[in-house]
Amino acid sequence: MDRTDQLIEHPVLLVEDSDEDREAIERALHASHPHLRLEFVTDGGSALTRLRDHTQPRPRLVFLDLNMPGISGLSVLQQIRADADLTGLTVVVFTSSTTAEDIDRCYAAGADSYIYKPVDFALFRTVLQGAMDYWTAS
Repeated sequence: MDRTDQLIEHPVLLVEDSDEDREAIERALHASHPHLRLEFVTDGGSALTRLRDHTQPRPRLVFLDLNMPGISGLSVLQQIRADADLTGLTVVVFTSSTTAEDIDRCYAAGADSYIYKPVDFALFRTVLQGAMDYWTAS
């Protein structure tokens, strides 16, 4: 089974608290990757609960917002990397933060990629689709 087949069988988890960003992500990925199963959660606690749920196929790829209320994206990332049961999970931080400190902390915590969310929808779509193409082919 290749990576694309795994992502069809296993959903892509998107952790995003913004309704507008969730809608934009869904529209962009539905247009470019209609075969993917997308699951959305709106906070870090729900993301961790979903990832630790053994009753359904576990996501292999997570797009993680950094700035969320409650458990931050950085904390979620740290907990994912500390959990031996989640080894091999690809985590892409997809955020509006461009600070060098956030980027450094995320990579130090084990992020596989750090992607800035452009404000322009056409660029947003292009960046998101490119990231999905890369991680589904890797």
